[in-house]
Amino acid sequence: MVTSGLDASGLTLLKVQPAAGDQQPARATVFASGNGIDKLRHKVTDFGEKDRTKKDGTEGRPYNADLVQSIGAIVEAGLRALWRSPNQKFPDGTDSHPWEIWLDKEAAAGFIAGAPDYGVAISADHLEFPEDIVVIGTATCDALAVAVRRLAGVRALAAPTVTADYFDALEIEEQAEWVNDVVSRATFDGGGDPNYITLLDRGVSRAHPLIAPALAVGDRHAAEPAWGLEDGVGHGTQLAGLALFGDLTTALQTMNPIQVRHRLESAKIIPDAGHNPHHLLGAVTRKGINAAEATGNRRRTFTLATTTEDDTPHDGAPTSWSSEIDQLASGVSGDTKIKRLILVAAGNTDQNQFGNNDYLAVCDLPNNEVESPAHAWNAVCIGAYTEKNMLPAGEVGLPLAPVGDLAPSSRTASWSSHWPLKPDVVFEGGNWLVDGAPPPMKHPALSLLTTDHQYPQRAFTTTGETSGATALAARAVTEIWSDYPDLWPETIRALFVSSARWTPQMMSHLPANPAKGDYAPLFKRYGYGVPDLDRARRSASNALTLIVQDTIRPYRKAEKPSAQHVHNEMKVFELPWPVEELRKLVQSPVKLRVALSTFIDPNPSEPARGSKFRYASHNLRFKLNRPNEDQVAFLARISKAAEQSDGPTIEEDDNWTFGRNRRDVGSLHIDELACPASDLARRNLIAVHPVAGWWKTKTVPDPQDLIARFSLIVEIDAGESDAELYAEVQAAIDMLNVVENVV
Repeated sequence: MVTSGLDASGLTLLKVQPAAGDQQPARATVFASGNGIDKLRHKVTDFGEKDRTKKDGTEGRPYNADLVQSIGAIVEAGLRALWRSPNQKFPDGTDSHPWEIWLDKEAAAGFIAGAPDYGVAISADHLEFPEDIVVIGTATCDALAVAVRRLAGVRALAAPTVTADYFDALEIEEQAEWVNDVVSRATFDGGGDPNYITLLDRGVSRAHPLIAPALAVGDRHAAEPAWGLEDGVGHGTQLAGLALFGDLTTALQTMNPIQVRHRLESAKIIPDAGHNPHHLLGAVTRKGINAAEATGNRRRTFTLATTTEDDTPHDGAPTSWSSEIDQLASGVSGDTKIKRLILVAAGNTDQNQFGNNDYLAVCDLPNNEVESPAHAWNAVCIGAYTEKNMLPAGEVGLPLAPVGDLAPSSRTASWSSHWPLKPDVVFEGGNWLVDGAPPPMKHPALSLLTTDHQYPQRAFTTTGETSGATALAARAVTEIWSDYPDLWPETIRALFVSSARWTPQMMSHLPANPAKGDYAPLFKRYGYGVPDLDRARRSASNALTLIVQDTIRPYRKAEKPSAQHVHNEMKVFELPWPVEELRKLVQSPVKLRVALSTFIDPNPSEPARGSKFRYASHNLRFKLNRPNEDQVAFLARISKAAEQSDGPTIEEDDNWTFGRNRRDVGSLHIDELACPASDLARRNLIAVHPVAGWWKTKTVPDPQDLIARFSLIVEIDAGESDAELYAEVQAAIDMLNVVENVV
């Protein structure tokens, strides 16, 4: 078979299967674009109609003779033509199966982005090789076949073979070889001023070769001086491996260099023996943070994967521990009065409550609500979802959760309004196995692979649940902060959470035309969804992110001494919209997403526990002007809304997707709207204004002296259009006009 002509002119040669005797001729699998098919047709036609001319002028061979004469038949290829694993492993039937999908590097991004539209769920993890990117996709044969035909880039399909349990089950000598391989490819270079992930847990073992380069001897601390620094249980060391490398199943299989740009700290807040009395949990957390910060000023992502069910049910109302977390984040508490980025796990469910089906109904029960202190306003609460559904060959049983949905271990919010939306985001937390009578069980293959605290006796172990998800989240958010070290913790939180989106599986729980209230179950389970680091870190030609870091004096004394304090400032920003480019998008809707982040000072007194306006020192809101609404009318509308905000929330018919009932809770507010580009071009004013908070009460003598920081993130996305939004905004950014107004 001559294949040179099958890898040019719109044709991509994917696979060549040599002949096997007389009964099985050679076969070539080719991806052909529409243009490629036309050119191949012309080659065949030219072969039949045109002959070459020899040097002596006589008639020579037909055009394309070598190519066409070696082709016996051309047929449309099925998935089996792309299959590179043994034939007996090809998935049969109509059920969804995991597939190892080999993608051309240049086309990989397009396939990954488009595959969910055809019913193919793509895992976030991938392997990168010199010419290929390999991902795991879950789909039926029919769905995958449609995606392969309509989306270019699939070079091969295979049976996924390696899961976490493979490495976990190896003998220690073999595990050590894999560890040495990762060490040889890893560089631990955080630069002169690196970011740190500070694990508030049970300690971390430095003996492990994958941890020691990132954890200095002097960076292990304990809340109580009498406690040892080692990890006697293993939990902290498991988090450390995930915080540095992510799921090691991926790191072990790729051959690429691994760059670790951040470092670790360990602050032990759980003793090896016994437990902390409940009323001391906030205090011991503060002591752990103080111990770490005694080493100096660093950019730290404090990571707390320990929660308590003793406060359950709290229905979202503050507890002593969550209030102390809020104080630590806002800089009110702690030896050093600085703002802090704090991540907290949502807490884990009780396996024994589950049957073998409808696990979401169990996760949504009130007694499975997010545990304290994960409902803290200023913390980022991390829940868990899962893409793990692959079992070793011959393994009996089925994964409980479908790909892209809530991990069975993850707790959910029992409240849908008033208190903050929790969890904020979700990360991989593993799946459970259904095999026989309930309850479903954990399985190493459906878990995350990480470092074992018993090294050198064991190098690897498996973990998961919301603890593992929180460690993965810490790694992700710290990578963002490493890219933008000058941004505030409030800003990093907003960028991180605002980048999250719901998976197609999560969205499948919505009705066809969802109303604002239909989003409540999604927020209670998944928060804003799964963060996208590329979205959080980069702007593109047709999508951009504007960031504002500013301060505001929310309240001032009333003129009459006996009167309640009044609202003081609002900040109005004139957005440098790319008007010319937006005008070109006549038929295309544009999506706008806004995030407002501030850290409140908490007031958990008994009267304040029942009111979001009395628990928070200040509450801020954002407003966008409407089409054809000038600044005077805009400010008048905001002033009226601000004065009415102490009462019942009334939804505004303003085209926002989530609405005020979902948005205006907690200290992080996110909403989005899709509108014609021409409308967005006229909506160029955004205001940040205060509503009631306990700083506004008469117990505060001089509210005008109190300053609140806030971060405003504005994203616009023109989807698949070719609009050059970024270039026009970049040219106009110096003309950004900030106007301060007195309400």
